[in-house]
Amino acid sequence: MAEKEKSVFEVLSSIDVSDKVERKGNLSYVSWATAWAELKKAYPDANSTIYERETDHGPVNYFTDGKTCWVKTGVTVNGIEHIEMLYVMDFRNNSIPLDKVTSKDVNTAIQRSITKAIARHGLGISVYQGEDIHAYDTEEENDAAKKANASTKGKTIKGVDIVDGVPGW
Repeated sequence: MAEKEKSVFEVLSSIDVSDKVERKGNLSYVSWATAWAELKKAYPDANSTIYERETDHGPVNYFTDGKTCWVKTGVTVNGIEHIEMLYVMDFRNNSIPLDKVTSKDVNTAIQRSITKAIARHGLGISVYQGEDIHAYDTEEENDAAKKANASTKGKTIKGVDIVDGVPGW
């Protein structure tokens, strides 16, 4: 009997990147260059896309609501594209107001977004597990968030189920 071929996710998520994880403050990450190199070793034909929008001045590589901006990238492996959108942020990971955004900020967001799209394929995904859990600065903020979450747990708001205080989009 022929052995089942491993999926892209199985192959990439089995690559140990723990020795390549870097830290910035209390956040862990894999650099874009490392993620790209590991992806291309496993799948040489993988490619990335940086999505653009048209403006009066030509195409730009970010999207905006007039207040902030974000980038949109995709990574395709074996014909499957995973798309990631990521807000343009400062060194503290706070969104930068549109009028303060520089081309360097957008470029950095693009590289981070590509890395996250690679993680959607499996490479380094463990680094991002739990990133959607907000870290509160003080114990009081944490207690207030727990109370707010408890008051919405199990409820439905505008057709969205709330599980453990988090909308189940």
